Amino acid sequence: MIGLSTNHARTGRMFSRTDQSIVGQWWWTVDRVLLSIMLALAGIGIVMVVTGSPPVAERLGLDQYYFFKRHMVFLVPSLLAMIGLSMCSHRTIWRIASVILAGSILCMAFVLVAGAEVKGAQRWIHLPFGSIQPSEFAKPAFAVVIAWFMARQKDQPGFPGDRLAAGLYALLISLLILQPDFGMSMLVTAIIVGQVFLAGLPLRLVVGLGGVAALGGVGAYFGLHHVRSRIDRFLNPETGDTYQIDLARQAFQEGGAFGAGPGQGTVKLAIPDAHTDFVFSVAGEEMGLVLLLIIIGLFAWVILRGLNRVMDSDNMFVILGTGGLLTMFGCQSLVHMGSNLALIPTKGMTLPFLSYGGSSLVAVGIGMGFLLALTRRQGRSTIAKGGMAPKTQMNAS
Repeated sequence: MIGLSTNHARTGRMFSRTDQSIVGQWWWTVDRVLLSIMLALAGIGIVMVVTGSPPVAERLGLDQYYFFKRHMVFLVPSLLAMIGLSMCSHRTIWRIASVILAGSILCMAFVLVAGAEVKGAQRWIHLPFGSIQPSEFAKPAFAVVIAWFMARQKDQPGFPGDRLAAGLYALLISLLILQPDFGMSMLVTAIIVGQVFLAGLPLRLVVGLGGVAALGGVGAYFGLHHVRSRIDRFLNPETGDTYQIDLARQAFQEGGAFGAGPGQGTVKLAIPDAHTDFVFSVAGEEMGLVLLLIIIGLFAWVILRGLNRVMDSDNMFVILGTGGLLTMFGCQSLVHMGSNLALIPTKGMTLPFLSYGGSSLVAVGIGMGFLLALTRRQGRSTIAKGGMAPKTQMNAS
């Protein structure tokens, strides 16, 4: 009993508002609602992978729970990265992001020379424990690094932040096109367009980036066969094979309002990528429309909550970094859901936290760790000047 009392006392001191330890300060400044939503999505993801992946594993001649076991192996470091990064200061966040981005770019260049080719694309590096897709890690790091470049130029007009951000974007896009990865290219473009808009930079830059995206889309349509095929099938289903999307729509229809129940779906048995690119349709069949709307609501809550946390902030780095990360999270989610519902051309993109993943799951954890760190209630700092200058506290929400 004495031991239990001592433990309770220690726990109380750790989470008291006057506690100056790293964990204590983190607990009272991090957005615990936002963290709880992310953990809830991760929990739903566990359910979806354990029910959606066995048919895929059996078709490949693997153990029934092969993908589920691997999902759990990657989920643990993903959540640890998310919580660990959320404890970091703003300066530490952009330093870590810079290292991750530099490493990702080097690995993306290496992939073009010696990477593994899968379905006509070179995006992966094969290692003894699995494959790594470097571009997944580049996304959140890119959002943070260019936010710092733009913010520093705002604070120090002589600093060429905008030009550095544009050059970094051009380099990253070039590597993605060479892989090729059209979907990731559009996602990275959406990130920088959103940040340019938030930064209040000249409208011509926003229009210019929009023009680049449009030209890229046209070029991808005429230059990449698989992109043209997907768009043609979307506009005119009779021009090609629509097997997967037909099954996805059937899964939603079979699910109805309340679903067949976890593990009870039958359409999912035939969907080739039920545990990754079409996990949303599996959720529709087994959970039904009601719970599907709840899942959509959780994704929307993350975005609205994150924006609300920085609404009154005067720290440009925090505003741009948060905006870029939320753009990444929201666009990736919308592309996955829209593809599953046949609202946009089919694009193989995972649903954050819900899809089975290795690189993608860990990268989501890193990105959301950055987001939690940037949205913490703390003294505002001027990153460009290198100081953590206490100012007015961020409003609690």
